[in-house]
Amino acid sequence: MAPTEPPVADESTSVHEHPYLPDYAGGCISNVVPALLEWDEAPDWLPRPAVGAEQVVLLVLDGLGWEQLQDHAHLVPTLASLAGGPVTSVVPTTTATALTSITTGLPPGEHGVVGYRMAVEGEVLNVLRWSTDSGDARVRFPPERLQDVSPFAGQRPPIVTKAEFATSGFSGAHLHQVRFHGYRLPSTMLVHLRRLLQANEPFVYAYYDGLDKVGHEYGFGDCYESELVTLDRLVADIIDMLPTGAALVITADHGQVETGGNVTTPHSQVLAETSMQSGEGRFRWFHARPGRSHALLEALTTHHGHQGWIRTRDEAISQGWYGSKVSDMARARMGDVLLAPWGTMAFLEPADTGPFQLVGRHGSVTSAEMLVPLIGTRG
Repeated sequence: MAPTEPPVADESTSVHEHPYLPDYAGGCISNVVPALLEWDEAPDWLPRPAVGAEQVVLLVLDGLGWEQLQDHAHLVPTLASLAGGPVTSVVPTTTATALTSITTGLPPGEHGVVGYRMAVEGEVLNVLRWSTDSGDARVRFPPERLQDVSPFAGQRPPIVTKAEFATSGFSGAHLHQVRFHGYRLPSTMLVHLRRLLQANEPFVYAYYDGLDKVGHEYGFGDCYESELVTLDRLVADIIDMLPTGAALVITADHGQVETGGNVTTPHSQVLAETSMQSGEGRFRWFHARPGRSHALLEALTTHHGHQGWIRTRDEAISQGWYGSKVSDMARARMGDVLLAPWGTMAFLEPADTGPFQLVGRHGSVTSAEMLVPLIGTRG
C-alpha cells in the first residue's frame, strides 16, 4: 500500500492537539479492583450500587467504549439504565495491557505488559497468543515471570471466562493463581455466576469478549448492533439472578473506532530507519536501527506528523502515558518512537496478522478508545 498523502482537513494537527490520557490517579480501570477489594473509602467515581455491597460481580465487556454505548443507548436499555459514568482505560488501549491493569490494579508502567505485541529480549511477543516468530513462547518466556504481580491483591477470587483461556499464556500472566471457571457459551457463563453467587462468594470476576470480536470483524454495522442487543439481554439475565444486597459492576478494557480499509504502510524513509516494529495498527512502536533513533524520529515527524501523536519513549514516560512509575523492565519492552493515530486510520505491519482484515480497531489515545463505562446496579 502506498504511503499516505498529505493530511485532509478533518485530521489536521489543530484538531488533535492533545491526546486523551488515562486518569491513573482517579477514575481509571487500573483502580477499579483496588477500590472494590482494598480501599476503605469508596471514591466518588465508583458506582453507588457497589458501595457497601455484600457481594460484587465485576463484569468486563471487552470493547464496549463509553462513546459507543452512548451512541447505541436505544439498543441497550438495561445497560443504559445503570448508575455510573465513564472512566479511562490505560495506554495503549489494547486488551492485553488493559486487562492486566484491571486484574493487577496497576498502570502498565508497573505491571510491564506494555502492549499487545511487545519487545522481549530482541523478539516481538504476541501477548494474546503468547508466541513469537519462533512459535509458542510459554517455555522461553514463562507468563508468571514476565508479569509477576499477583492479580486481585492475592485474594484468589473465582474467575468466569472462556474455557479455552484456561491454559493460555496470557491467562498465566494476568490471571495466575485464581480459581478458574471456564464457559463455552454465554448460557453456561450464567450458570457459573449463579452457582458462585449462591455459594456466597464475596467477589466474582467475569469476562465476555463477544462485542470486541464482532467490532473487529464487522465494524459498527448491523452485526455490531445485533451483538449489543444480545449483550444487553445477557446483562439483564445477570441482574435478575443477583441476590439481595449483591451488586453488578460493569466496565470495559477499551473502546473502538472503525478504520475499515483506511490502513497505510509507514513511509519508506521511516522503514529505512527501523529495525523492528511492535505494538499494533493504532499504537505502533518503531525500534530504531543502531544509532538512528534521531533519524527515525525525524522521518516519522516529517511523513506522519499530520496523522497521529508522535512521542519518543522518554517523552511518553515523562508525560505519564504509562503511569507515574515505569520500571526498567517495562521501559525495555517499548520501542524508540511511538505513533498513535488520531482519526480513523491504522498503520500496516505485515508481521501483525490475523484470520481476517480488521474493520474495527483500538489502541490509540482518542476519547473513543480511551473512555469506557463504569456502571452498576444492586440486587
